[in-house]
Amino acid sequence: MWHSSLPEDDIARSLFGVKMISLTDSQKIGMGLTGFGVFFLFFGMILFFDKALLAIGNILFVAGLAFVIGLERTFRFFFQKHKMKATGFFLGGVLVVLIGWPIIGVVLEIYGFFLLFRGFFPVVVGFIRRIPVLGSILNLPFISAYADKAGESNTMV
Repeated sequence: MWHSSLPEDDIARSLFGVKMISLTDSQKIGMGLTGFGVFFLFFGMILFFDKALLAIGNILFVAGLAFVIGLERTFRFFFQKHKMKATGFFLGGVLVVLIGWPIIGVVLEIYGFFLLFRGFFPVVVGFIRRIPVLGSILNLPFISAYADKAGESNTMV
């Protein structure tokens, strides 16, 4: 029989020696909602900015975010003083999509999304550069200039 120095609970959370992240049930639900939201947003854009799919995707994405990080932290994230412009564009874009103007709404949402999450881009670019195939793609001459620009850390998160 195999024996470990780890308690049984830690054995269940480790896989091949790598610690797994433990999520609460509401965080698991939030991950699912966020994933479906991104899927519906992507699918809605592929299908020529289908209003219904984009609206469902927006609602699922925002609800999923609230489930993952919590309602209070979601409000604190969106309504910081220095992020009010970004929040206005993002939530305004969601509202415009719900009203029925999907192309204008998606443009507003994308602009607001980039303003909201621009502090995370250097972390994401640095992570992607360490992935074997994707890192090579980011080092291609015409892509590396954009990746370097996105990877610059000019604002705090």
